[in-house]
Amino acid sequence: MATMSSIAGYWDAAARRFDRGADHGLREPRGRTAWAHRLRAWLPEAPADVLDLGCGTGSLTRLLVEQGHRPLGIDLSPKMIAHARARLAGTGAEVVIGDAGKPPVGRRKFDAVLARHLLWTQPEPQAALRRWARLARRGGRLVLIEGRWNAPPGAVPYAERAEATPWAHGVEPAVLREALTGLVSDLRIEPLDDPALWGWETDDERYAVIATV
Repeated sequence: MATMSSIAGYWDAAARRFDRGADHGLREPRGRTAWAHRLRAWLPEAPADVLDLGCGTGSLTRLLVEQGHRPLGIDLSPKMIAHARARLAGTGAEVVIGDAGKPPVGRRKFDAVLARHLLWTQPEPQAALRRWARLARRGGRLVLIEGRWNAPPGAVPYAERAEATPWAHGVEPAVLREALTGLVSDLRIEPLDDPALWGWETDDERYAVIATV
């Protein structure tokens, strides 16, 4: 059984090379522009309080700042957070170490809760969804960037979870829609098949869920 320490250790080890992925580092103008366009369409008008769950090295967090939002980034990996703090230096954005499945935000509420490719890491994804929905202000947005990966079992970083949860390689849109029943309204699903978002042509399923809490 994977522990929180071992999971953090996995992502710590990945942090140094994480931004080499075109969709992670967003170093190319085409990718940054594509993600900035999507965020602007999905999120409330700036300035908004946005909880960026599993923020990694802070590439989306940086885009949120540039659009005039007030983001709080949370990630379990201290080394990911170190990279995020370097990327966000001087912006006033806040990033903290913590379990994104159980965000350490106290009584704070947000205009939008954003998570990219995070549900597959959660041992109890339905419980995580309930927590995330409760963190949004009434009428706020829940934005989940998800997919169903064409990946072999060995690609799962904590492989024992492949048996523990059916979402270990992502989640189908219909399954996520059902999981959100009763938590949100005005749910829509947007395909994310634009190669500019990822840096390459994808052959698996990638999409965003945008809903009102």
